[in-house]
Amino acid sequence: MRIVKSHHAAIDTLIGMSTVTPLRTRSLALRERAQPLAGTRERGESPWLGQSPAQSEQFRRYQHVDRLWMASLGPLTGGQSPLTLTGAFMDWWTHLAVSPAKQIELLQLAAEQWAKLPSTVVAAPAQSAGDTDGVSPLAQDKRFSAPQWNAPPFNLISQAFLLGQHWWERATTGVPGVTKHHEEMTSFAARQWLDMMAPSNNPLTNPVVRERTLEERGANLLRGAGYALEDALRDTAKLPPSGTENFVVGKNVAVTPGSVIYRNRLIELIQYEPATKKTHPEPILIVPAWIMKYYILDLSPHNSLAKYLVDHGFTVFMISWKNPDGGDRDLGLADYYRLGVREALDVIDRVMPGARTHALGYCLGGTLLAMAAAALGRARSPALKSVTLLAAQTDFTAPGELSLFIDEGQVNFLEHQMWRHGYLDEGQMKSTFQMLRSKDLVWSFRLLNYMLGERAAATDLAAWNADGTRLPFRMHSEYLRSLFLNNALSHGEFQLDGVPINLDDVRVPIFNVGAVQDHVAPWRSVFKLNQLTTVDQTFVLTAGGHNVGIVNPPGLALSSYRIGHWRHGDRLLTPQEWLDAAEPTAGSWWTPWMAWLKGHSSAQVVPPAMGAPQAGLPVLEPAPGSYVHQR
Repeated sequence: MRIVKSHHAAIDTLIGMSTVTPLRTRSLALRERAQPLAGTRERGESPWLGQSPAQSEQFRRYQHVDRLWMASLGPLTGGQSPLTLTGAFMDWWTHLAVSPAKQIELLQLAAEQWAKLPSTVVAAPAQSAGDTDGVSPLAQDKRFSAPQWNAPPFNLISQAFLLGQHWWERATTGVPGVTKHHEEMTSFAARQWLDMMAPSNNPLTNPVVRERTLEERGANLLRGAGYALEDALRDTAKLPPSGTENFVVGKNVAVTPGSVIYRNRLIELIQYEPATKKTHPEPILIVPAWIMKYYILDLSPHNSLAKYLVDHGFTVFMISWKNPDGGDRDLGLADYYRLGVREALDVIDRVMPGARTHALGYCLGGTLLAMAAAALGRARSPALKSVTLLAAQTDFTAPGELSLFIDEGQVNFLEHQMWRHGYLDEGQMKSTFQMLRSKDLVWSFRLLNYMLGERAAATDLAAWNADGTRLPFRMHSEYLRSLFLNNALSHGEFQLDGVPINLDDVRVPIFNVGAVQDHVAPWRSVFKLNQLTTVDQTFVLTAGGHNVGIVNPPGLALSSYRIGHWRHGDRLLTPQEWLDAAEPTAGSWWTPWMAWLKGHSSAQVVPPAMGAPQAGLPVLEPAPGSYVHQR
């Protein structure tokens, strides 16, 4: 009997069972807490559709009025709930108003700052704006790093800004009585406002821009105005940024040879051609996130993870997700599991009968893969050989600054906006990620392009980043409510097709990767998986962020990683304890991962054929297929 067919039957049997016999006491405790509505598919019963039991029939009858009204506000507020933002501000302001101690602290701080500010005016030109008499910018803040900022009056301007930034940081934190979430929102809003008002953004107060303008007699500003107009026209026409048109999917990105061998309403499955005479009998299935297109893991040949794997003797399959439209509004996480991971494993079993698969999941694809591995483990399926998770969260207690945009009011507001079209538009996701890194993605970009008149060369990663996708209404609501708001996955309360998902059911070794500068899946959050399952785990912390840290082939300068192993029975370490114990190693995390994969693989054999026509899987078309081109 084929592996995946058997695991299908086992899971279907589990769905119909009213009781389970858990393997561990911990698993039983988690399953007993499972909520019957989590992940269900019945219409009108799911809290993801905004129909809680407390809502009357009369309310639901007129709920479309709320949705139309709130949806109309979305474009005016940048997709952010005005009530949530107002509530956070009022929570901070009213508590500050009734705290004389905090007010006195801020007044004293302001007085101290004004007293030390004049010393920067008479400082020697060689003294930096952040020397001992002032406030130093953060290590990652390069806005005032140019030597021109050291001379008066620009050292005074930059120092005044940094002192003000420090004051606002103190003002928006530590106010007695303010909820943690509202404090974080207020502090974030203050940083956004300060980043916008920074003297580096003004050509009159930025010495580098002034110097360039004098040298070029204003030609830089004229070029910048042209760039600004071009970018505005591209945004209006929903065209990708300038230069990204040089990267064409199937021509110079996503070019690893392969074929689409299967297609359903949600995925195309790509099988890559072997690059070696023999391959390991354990195939690799890559489950990318569907927030963006799949080919971040198959960019240019020099940084393609898919090519790296086939070059090292593996048979590789990749899921390419459909870009959903309004007709896919009711697709949920269970559909992505069933039509995505589970169906892909079924197809792989028809191509390579009896093979056990190394599965890799990136970002949201990794979260889904962790769920799938737990479901397969509970069903006692041997379909998987190992699991690799890249920048994928399974515990959402500390999801980083992305949580600033996720609370009950904001999710409700977002659902109203998605209700109109049946999906979350890629533009709204783009604006959210830009806000998280506005200093780098917005203001530094405008300084370089519009004031200095320079166009940085586009990269394959930038082109991929501009190739956005949509998210179905139901799936995105489930993701935000169940995982972010309720943290149901780590509690063992989330369900797929009626089966409780308990990560303690995962039965294969895990290679887990986090990135130091990841703003989407903070590494300390990714690290928490070792508390949720007892299988052998290898954790790697790589340099870089959510994308650059993962797309990190061997040979890059300044690349490094830390690695550690954990086995059942070892003491659980806190993230900081792990960091202190793990020594940095120069190079790419791809190298130790490849050694780990080969250590969990068998001797190489003759590679399989492309597809399986005899099993109803003929080659449909060359890679990268059709879904990747959907707009």
